[in-house]
Amino acid sequence: MSSIFKALADPTRRQVLQMLRSGPLSAGALAGAFDVSKPTMSAHFAVLVAADLIEAEKSGRTIMYRLKMSVLEEALMVFAQAFGLQLTHETPATTAPGQTKEES
Repeated sequence: MSSIFKALADPTRRQVLQMLRSGPLSAGALAGAFDVSKPTMSAHFAVLVAADLIEAEKSGRTIMYRLKMSVLEEALMVFAQAFGLQLTHETPATTAPGQTKEES
């Protein structure tokens, strides 16, 4: 769990996670969004992969990164429970599009 919080502590890594919410992106596309060197971005990616928050898939010379949302959700649930907050885990599949939770 400490590796997850270490990964989330950095604003650049949080922004990478935010960018990956919309879908997989290449390392180059992600790095291009920041004004830092490629080695620095590689280090950020390594921390996120080590924390199991993202996964990397190499295809030729391209590395695609994908968000592992379930790991992030679980970490946030544990964090909330540590402070006595009771959050519920709601899966999108439990509610049809345009339907409220009460209607399901």
